[in-house]
Amino acid sequence: MKIAGLILIVMGILGLVYGGVTLVYPDKVVDAGPIEITVDKKKSLPLPPLLGVVSVGIGIGFLAMGSRK
Repeated sequence: MKIAGLILIVMGILGLVYGGVTLVYPDKVVDAGPIEITVDKKKSLPLPPLLGVVSVGIGIGFLAMGSRK
């Protein structure tokens, strides 16, 4: 439980700091025989701040439950 709690806290803090995830993937623009041109496209996936706060709260709860033993 302690490891899961720490992971949730770290991920929640990172989500609050960065506010989302940016994905970069290649996209083919031209594919004419031996010539191939690709472009890197970016797609943003925003994360709501409430998700980060909830993640940190659950992580703290896991740490508290793990220390009761």
